Amino acid sequence: MITNLDPASELFLANVDRIQQNIAAANRQVSSGKKINVASDAPDQIGSLIQLRASLQHNSQIQSNLTSAKADAASADTALSSAITLMDQALVLGEQGANSTQTSDARQSFAQQVQSIQDQMVACSQTTSQGRYIFSGDQMNSPAYTFNSALLSTNPVVRQFVAAATYRIEDPAGGSFAAAQSAQQIFDGPAPGNVFTALNNLRLALLGGDTTTIANAIDPIKQASMHLNSVQAFYGQVENRIQTASDFASRLDTQLRTKISQIEDADVTSAALELTQASTQLQAALQMKGKMPHTSLFDYLA
Repeated sequence: MITNLDPASELFLANVDRIQQNIAAANRQVSSGKKINVASDAPDQIGSLIQLRASLQHNSQIQSNLTSAKADAASADTALSSAITLMDQALVLGEQGANSTQTSDARQSFAQQVQSIQDQMVACSQTTSQGRYIFSGDQMNSPAYTFNSALLSTNPVVRQFVAAATYRIEDPAGGSFAAAQSAQQIFDGPAPGNVFTALNNLRLALLGGDTTTIANAIDPIKQASMHLNSVQAFYGQVENRIQTASDFASRLDTQLRTKISQIEDADVTSAALELTQASTQLQAALQMKGKMPHTSLFDYLA
């Protein structure tokens, strides 16, 4: 490019432009608290900064998922404690009903109490957390089991659907782990651990009044109770795993934020000092330029 400026003037303008750029950069740092406000501020750091921010966002989502899973696991643990208590009550009723000294009316009363336990057990299977049926597997918008008193002659517990529980929680340390079991796994699995079947058979045996049949219905109650205890142990392990993962995610969050801060956060004090120095330099340069002679060869030839 052809210019009418002499070399000294070009150098002066270049220096002024450089100082003004420094002033603008220092101004951005002071006002925003960031030393990287646009990509041109540190082009060699942008790639690392983008990756760190993406990792931070991903970790934040994991933390949110862990918080949600923690609430679900706690609700499941509470529901299973209630279910185990119900099985203990059913066991007592069965043992009382198997006693030959009990009257027929007493056994009928025991049967009605077991019926109530069945209803409450179905309610346990319908436990909700955060508006979701946590034992409904992958169909958490509706309960997997309902209680229909019109079916007392056979089995009032009605299975609405079968849905596997495939939900897994991402571990910030790597991998993932199972976070839930379905109502079918917990309450309606294979014998002898089938909770719903064990309770219904005990109720029907008490209604029938035969002590041998009642006695035979007691062991499945015990087996089903043991199964519920094992499921509760599973959820206890889930809660422990969630806590460990949450602790790791919290530490990772701190590490990522520290790295991001080291890259993009400005030293405001230093930036303010640089702003002052650059402004002083600009003022001095302009004053010096103003004192320089403006004569040329043509002035002498005139």
